Amino acid sequence: MPNSQVPAGRGNLRERAFGAIPSIFFETSLACLGSNRLYSLSSLMTRRAIHSWLGCLAVAGLLSLHAGCSAARYRQSADREAYRLISEKSRKVDNMERKFTIEQTNRWEIDALPARPGAVDFLGDFGSAEDGAHVVSLKDALALATIKSRVYQSRREQLYLSSLSLSLARHQWTPLFSAGASARYDVNTETALLLIPDPNNPNQPKAVLSDSLVAQHKFNESSRINAGWLIRDIGRVSTAFTTDFLRFLTGDPRSLSRSQLSATFARPLLRNASYKQQMENLTQAERDLLYDIRDFTRFRKEFSVQVASAFYSVLGNRDTARNSFQNLKSSEKNAELTRALAAEGRIAQAELGRLEQQQLSVESAWINSVRAYRQALDDFKILLGVSVDARIALDDAELEALKIQRPRIDLNDAVAVALTARLDFQNTRDQYADSARKVGVAKNALNAQLDLIANASLNSGPDSPKGLPLPSPSRYSWNAGLDVDLPLDRKLERNNYRASLIAVDRASRDLSLKQDQIKQQIRDSHRALEQAERNFEIAEGAVKLAQRRVEEQNLLAEVGRAKAQDQVDAQNALNDAKNQRTQALVGHTVSRLQFWSNMGILFIKEQGEWEERDPAKALKNAEERTPNEKN
Repeated sequence: MPNSQVPAGRGNLRERAFGAIPSIFFETSLACLGSNRLYSLSSLMTRRAIHSWLGCLAVAGLLSLHAGCSAARYRQSADREAYRLISEKSRKVDNMERKFTIEQTNRWEIDALPARPGAVDFLGDFGSAEDGAHVVSLKDALALATIKSRVYQSRREQLYLSSLSLSLARHQWTPLFSAGASARYDVNTETALLLIPDPNNPNQPKAVLSDSLVAQHKFNESSRINAGWLIRDIGRVSTAFTTDFLRFLTGDPRSLSRSQLSATFARPLLRNASYKQQMENLTQAERDLLYDIRDFTRFRKEFSVQVASAFYSVLGNRDTARNSFQNLKSSEKNAELTRALAAEGRIAQAELGRLEQQQLSVESAWINSVRAYRQALDDFKILLGVSVDARIALDDAELEALKIQRPRIDLNDAVAVALTARLDFQNTRDQYADSARKVGVAKNALNAQLDLIANASLNSGPDSPKGLPLPSPSRYSWNAGLDVDLPLDRKLERNNYRASLIAVDRASRDLSLKQDQIKQQIRDSHRALEQAERNFEIAEGAVKLAQRRVEEQNLLAEVGRAKAQDQVDAQNALNDAKNQRTQALVGHTVSRLQFWSNMGILFIKEQGEWEERDPAKALKNAEERTPNEKN
């Protein structure tokens, strides 16, 4: 049929559906041997084939549109499941962060903090930068760190990703569904058949092979729906429903279609019985999330101690700059007084030179102390997660409020509390149990493979030229039996089994090492507390003594009887004693926090603040919680 004679309805359908495709695709003419007629492909393509093409294109378009629309829903679904799993496991870990989220929804900014009026003179030129700077207390610093710290956020995200791993491990034990379809347009050449008169039967033409080739066009479509379920202690069940459709578009245009419903059941009886390996993967994923929650909770404690330590260290550097500035002013005053006495001839020029040299040394020390303070402040900003350009100043009142507080707990009791309450020790202890459990799994893999297998299917009738035939209950087939794999080659499994035994020994040594390390940390932090307390007492006495020496030298200087060396020594001793007192006070506070953290009983509140709990109550809570921490 010429192109001009294509029926209008069919031509319009082709133009509407495939207007963007070159028309030559549809207008390919096929020369049928033995006939002078030309057949256009468009005249051979049935409505059903066209509808199948349109259906495939529509499905592809819907899938593309769905991918863009569903990305947000996938993210929300992942968040809901991850937070649910973390909340579920968090009940087993004391002091885990409530309302855990990786979204930084709290937009609390530094601008909300009060501003410091006026500049400070002991910071030199940098002192003007603190005019209007926002004053940050320790409470504010801890809150800022939990919200803005890059390290803290990374640890949150690490825990979130661990929960996604568990969600995937659990997903393997739920019914799993899949579906798909495929459509193909096939063209191939084959030897043509010629119809010639049969001399023996004039009324029936005879088909003979020709020396020419003819193009054969056909359209094939198949679809499938699959479902599988790994059921604990039962086995793996798989089902599938498939359909196939074939349409010949040239020669004898005809359609063939069929469908099948099948099911398979598999259950290992010896090796990997009850799917031990898959169960082990799920169990380990459950425990790994619990371990990560413990690690994150312990990180919160250590992070708060780190922030507090850095906070007080900055204040200590600031106090050192203040003391150095006061020392510089005293040196200038002494030099000025000595210069006047030297002008009157009451003091030798050598004494004046010594004091002037001292003044230069003190000024250099002051400049260095200001630089150290500014560097420490910038480092602290990075720890908090705020910009180094942020104009902040730490609250001096926090340093003034510090005092010596001795923990009321015996060293042996502190060790006992730590071995019960320390979350990292609980992880090490449970990991030893994990390694012992894996030995049983590796040992089971040495067995022979003996699986119970059963298959059943329902099929449709003979290829149907019309409609989609459904599977018929009368056309069934099934089989059942055993699959056996004798343990003739178990080299890999043997190696894995031996490695699991070694892993148990290693885990045992790790547990013993962790126990000794915790004892060492407790003893070391206890000694650091005692040392810091004694250093503070010494520094306190040294400050009082140095103050008396400075006052005495000042009186002698007024009457011209002071010696430059004595004045220098007294002033340096006072400056050093003040710095040592501040360092001892800060060191004792940090050591006390570290001592509580090493015992595992430093309770962290939502905004990063800590609470030093009573050791006896903490030990009781840890003992009550530990036996119930099962997956």
